[in-house]
Amino acid sequence: MRGVKLFEVRGKLSPRYIGPYKVLERIGAVAYRLALPPKLADVHNVFHVSNLRKYIHDPEHALLYEQLELQEDMSYEEFSVMIIAREVRKLRNRKIPYVKIWWSNHDDREATRELEETMEAHHPHLFEE
Repeated sequence: MRGVKLFEVRGKLSPRYIGPYKVLERIGAVAYRLALPPKLADVHNVFHVSNLRKYIHDPEHALLYEQLELQEDMSYEEFSVMIIAREVRKLRNRKIPYVKIWWSNHDDREATRELEETMEAHHPHLFEE
């Protein structure tokens, strides 16, 4: 099984994956046909190998699969959940504060570092204490 890249790139050019889905067949040297759920019936089920991520089977691995609410344009709503870490980077005579943000529908390995000032302006609920 492989995970399928969700059809957009979000912040810092980080690809987001959904899945895993079963590979039905190999088409040519670089394409695969996947068994997609009915919710993704409008999506073409053939993907280039660069859009797939290998799933390594582990019998003790339990997948917590949460169904995404996809909109008509195949996007989904994403929101910031919490601040995981803070850091200050020094550039010559400037200090730039960053926060590491955990996003909904993603695990902590896919957290992103964002400018604290920007996040405080757009997501003030994270800074209320």
